[in-house]
Amino acid sequence: MKTREHPIDYLRQLGDGGEGPYDIATAALMLAALDTSDRDLKPYCRHLQEMAEQAQLESRLTINADDGARALAELLARRYGYDGDRLSYDDPQNANLISVIDRRRGLPVSLGILYIHAARAAGFEASGLNSPGHFLLQIGLRGSETLIDPFNGGAVLEGEKLGAPPATRGVDAEAMQALQPVTDAEVLLRLQNNLKLRALENGENGRAADIAERMVVMAPGRPELWMDLAHLRKAKAHLERRARPMRHA
Repeated sequence: MKTREHPIDYLRQLGDGGEGPYDIATAALMLAALDTSDRDLKPYCRHLQEMAEQAQLESRLTINADDGARALAELLARRYGYDGDRLSYDDPQNANLISVIDRRRGLPVSLGILYIHAARAAGFEASGLNSPGHFLLQIGLRGSETLIDPFNGGAVLEGEKLGAPPATRGVDAEAMQALQPVTDAEVLLRLQNNLKLRALENGENGRAADIAERMVVMAPGRPELWMDLAHLRKAKAHLERRARPMRHA
């Protein structure tokens, strides 16, 4: 990774190249750098590289996707200590990969990005799924497939045995089969949407507009993102006008 490259330039190149697949962990790191510009990215790049190398080593004897899932859980959850943040789930740090790496805690989607990164380094097929409310991922190896819950220690999902958050409980096998893979761009947009919603909930309209702008840079071919950006810019401008002191003649 070119750590001196400006994050917006990196994301613009991703947007120009389509929906992926691409180096999803590096892209998430660049998104995080937009909010933590004072941080040196080199240690985080080294961590991702070490994770990739260890994933390659751990996967040498895997023969199917279930074995692969167990190897990933052993690496990320047990060796590195990554797990879902249940105590402060809505903390924006959980959607910033730099903070996630520092704290070893995160949202399902941010943790899922690390699992996808490690899985692909190990030679598995890996993608996020369009699961509502709780991010899941699918890995494949030699014709076999399995689903992983990154928020709950990389658990392999079986039928109705889905863990927290509660929104995923009670999902039956038929519903799980209906889940479809999503592009890397959609995974990263989901990550940023978490930050945008938190900003709006806190009344931070300017920050929400900034996040919407980076989403457009990353996926310029999605008209709904442009419409959302226009709406947020309008709301931001309205608030700025109201905040200006009145001039007296």
